[in-house]
Amino acid sequence: MWGILVALASGALMSVQGVFNTDVTKQTSLWVSTGWVQLSAFAVCVTAWFFTGRESVGALFQVTPKYTLLGGVIGAFITITVIQSMSSLGPAKAAMLIVVAQLAVAYVIELFGMFGMERQPFSWRKLLGMAVAIVGIVIFKWEK
Repeated sequence: MWGILVALASGALMSVQGVFNTDVTKQTSLWVSTGWVQLSAFAVCVTAWFFTGRESVGALFQVTPKYTLLGGVIGAFITITVIQSMSSLGPAKAAMLIVVAQLAVAYVIELFGMFGMERQPFSWRKLLGMAVAIVGIVIFKWEK
């Protein structure tokens, strides 16, 4: 149950953040807004680190495989693409497409056991679920 609540909170926060970041971008620029997002996130993380145990930062140098350290770089591009999609499509349409893309990529990662994830068998039910989500987007976008 906890995982479901956290996932729902994550989705809600991502939508609100996307709207906020889009507004900041309109008043500044894409790179200024994205930089602010990453810098303010870093400040929150450092503050939380001071209050919650202070694990060794040096442990980052021991992480393997090294490509997994690119999460922050990917995060910057996530911020940029969310801002641009929400600006051009609006929050609801952008969020729906983002979620379907997340589902599709996550399923491919599971299916092929990529990036160290445990390989999962193919499931027609999961594929059908994704197709239903895509049909939902078409219906949502459908204008009279």
